[in-house]
Amino acid sequence: MSELMSERLRRELGLMGAVLLGLGAMVGTGVFVSVGLGAGLAGPGVIVAVALAAAVATCNALSSAQLAASHPVSGGTYEYGYRYLTPWLGFVAGWMFLIAKSASAATAALGFAGYTRTMFDLSVGLLIPLALLAVVVLTAIVLSGLRRSNLTNAVIVSITLLALAVFVLVGSATAPELQDLEPFFVAGGAHRSTLGALFHASALMFVAYTGYGRIATLGEEVHEPEHTIPRAIIIVMAITLVLYTAVAFVGVSTVGADALAEAARTTAAPLAAAIDRFGPPWAAPVLVLGAVTAMLGVLLNLILGLSRVLLAMGRRGDMPRATGRLNADRTTPVTAVLIVGAAIAALVLVGDIQTTWTFSAFTVLIYYALTNLAALRLPAEQRRYPRLLAVFGLAGCLFLAFWVEREVWLIGLGLIVLGLLWQLVGRRLWRPADLQGGT
Repeated sequence: MSELMSERLRRELGLMGAVLLGLGAMVGTGVFVSVGLGAGLAGPGVIVAVALAAAVATCNALSSAQLAASHPVSGGTYEYGYRYLTPWLGFVAGWMFLIAKSASAATAALGFAGYTRTMFDLSVGLLIPLALLAVVVLTAIVLSGLRRSNLTNAVIVSITLLALAVFVLVGSATAPELQDLEPFFVAGGAHRSTLGALFHASALMFVAYTGYGRIATLGEEVHEPEHTIPRAIIIVMAITLVLYTAVAFVGVSTVGADALAEAARTTAAPLAAAIDRFGPPWAAPVLVLGAVTAMLGVLLNLILGLSRVLLAMGRRGDMPRATGRLNADRTTPVTAVLIVGAAIAALVLVGDIQTTWTFSAFTVLIYYALTNLAALRLPAEQRRYPRLLAVFGLAGCLFLAFWVEREVWLIGLGLIVLGLLWQLVGRRLWRPADLQGGT
């Protein structure tokens, strides 16, 4: 076995830490930004899109939980693909994860910058510089190790949940205008039917639920992973479903779907625009502070997750060997973290949350389709949930993936081909001799 494959990270996470990491990864860009993007596509029907996306994500979450419990190593579906499917499907999963979550991280950084601009009334020209600053600072935190990263995350999650509670409670107390829910289903432009708009919005909202995968990708660092990981994933999914539904309902019923969508396009801060219209003067600053911390939490967790997948790919020789090395204390894959930070910073320069989030939606749906496919191959003695859940998850992911813009999924398919060519070259250049067979 390769020397790199034998190195393992320390187990430093318990149930509470795993739950907080999952919440830090999920409660952020999805609720503070993509609710507005979804409202622009499906109108008030974004509330149904939240529920539909949650149903597909729950199937995926349970597939991820049983896979992570049976095979608790860093890398998530990249490792499951190698173990239960084929080496090339394992590589595609890792490749899609790197692309999808780098785009999500760039969206989180831009969302952080958008809400920070709102908080301090800063120039629009500072959007990208602020986003880049966030990437640099959080990359430095991740380089310091998981224990410090987890403490930072716990503080961030607490502030975020408090801010969203303020949004829901204040919004509910202002007697929502239920006429803003009519017509409940709308078409998403001339090229989209009503159902097409709903499915497109569901694909975007699906990304907001995928933070539970961070728990699985950190499986190598969790105490008693066979018990801790499934419990943490289920707890995180339940909390997030209730929270997202409440926020979507309050937002649409108080200011209307059109206002949310416009704010998402122009300021990247739709909930701030909403609470400005219905809340007391003190409420908006509280929400904006929560949004800023939420985006930082998502960005922190994405850098963690991405670096662990890149670590796993470096160990197998699917990426340069330097990415598979740990520091002397075995707490951080330094090279992997630095590469991830640089990739996110490059995507921040796109400067458009609609583009980065939509691209993330397609690629992450393909990633989780492979998760469900791997779950179908689990031996009976390792199976915790019915196979039908993985079947529903697989079908749901593939169905939603192709409701995003055609240009997006065509580019995504092209990147899969490009990634396979990269793997073919990598096998010859840096893959360890004992792994040339693809095991």
